[in-house]
Amino acid sequence: MYITRQRPGTERGAAENFTGTVWLDEIAAPPAPSRLRMFDVHFAPGAHTAWHRHPHGQVLHILQGEGRVQRRGGAVETVRAGDTVWIEPGEWHWHGAGPHTFMSHLAVVEAAGDGTTTEWGAHVAHEDPHA
Repeated sequence: MYITRQRPGTERGAAENFTGTVWLDEIAAPPAPSRLRMFDVHFAPGAHTAWHRHPHGQVLHILQGEGRVQRRGGAVETVRAGDTVWIEPGEWHWHGAGPHTFMSHLAVVEAAGDGTTTEWGAHVAHEDPHA
């Protein structure tokens, strides 16, 4: 058993992967053989990810606020505190805060054998009224 009492500092989301102000706190990255990764992600109003996908999928659990999530080719969905979203392995998607509220979620992923967790794509088009 391991108890983590000191975590890495909060990091700002990289501009190439996020639109708007986003902060990430690493919650868990256990040593091998575990490939679990967990983050607490905080989005300012209107902030969101670029299109991306995960080799083993992703679970998002909304902690506070209201957000948006969309899979490529699907409708933009509204999510609220208490909702949990399962994103399929390899499914291109984006997620973030609604236009007028902050949103925080826990993001849980499993790294691939080479350690990668995310493949990043293009930013969400600005003409999308929900992004």
